[in-house]
Amino acid sequence: MTLADPRPAAGAERTGFVDVHYHVGPDAYVRRHTAAAAGARYAELGGWVVLKNHLGSTAAQAWEARQQGLPVSGSIVLNDIAGGLDPRLVEQAVVQHGEDSGLRLVVHLPTVTGRTHKSRLARTPAHPLLARDGLRPLTVTDEAGGLRAEVREILRMARDLPVVISTGHADGREVALLVEEAVKLDVPRLMLNQPANPMTGLSCADLLDIASARQVYTEQTALTYLLGYQEWDDFSAVLARVPRVVYSSDLGQTSQMDIGEWWARSREWFGKAGLGEDRITEVVRDAPLRMLSL
Repeated sequence: MTLADPRPAAGAERTGFVDVHYHVGPDAYVRRHTAAAAGARYAELGGWVVLKNHLGSTAAQAWEARQQGLPVSGSIVLNDIAGGLDPRLVEQAVVQHGEDSGLRLVVHLPTVTGRTHKSRLARTPAHPLLARDGLRPLTVTDEAGGLRAEVREILRMARDLPVVISTGHADGREVALLVEEAVKLDVPRLMLNQPANPMTGLSCADLLDIASARQVYTEQTALTYLLGYQEWDDFSAVLARVPRVVYSSDLGQTSQMDIGEWWARSREWFGKAGLGEDRITEVVRDAPLRMLSL
């Protein structure tokens, strides 16, 4: 199996679009939908959704949703509260995710990194412990500025496991290190996780350089644009010009729009950006499926 010739995912090959980044409860913050409720809404729209959770894994939730016939797959976020950069967590999540979807599990490197950034989101911690203590930070680099040994091990594991490695909320320099190491190790899939967010800060021009390797996919989320973290010109340029772009929502917050409105607004944005139907299909369906397929 080559990157240019992936095997379609069972059930997912008939989908109209894939949202590779949607938050459901329970999570670090209160969310709009449960896994089943979100899956039902994506099914109504003819889409597929990859669930995300800053507390850890959505693999088991995704498996259970699929037993109900819903178009759902999962991910794991290797934050400190979930156990951190432990390869055993990745293996456990792969097992819980199952094989029936035909899609890779997304493995997010830490998203809680302790970097100074005040989110513009209005959100409520999901539990009193989180409101009191918050989440402890964890980064992919050590005190010397190099990639942690555990990160290198997880990248090596990705050569043999059905996973996509996501850069999480690494900063721009760390993203470059991760791409370099992934290319060196011939990791099959690496996703640059919402690189326009302020903690990463990569522009379209940056991405045209850093995302040139064949196994690197670039996520463009709606939320970075909605929150004003990314200007329209950059948002539209990424969608139009960067190779292997996967378009996602990064929604699920109670203060943001629901799934149906996001999808309708997205179609308007694609038209405004001058994207043809072939390019739209590429960023919302074909590239995500190539990235996630086994």
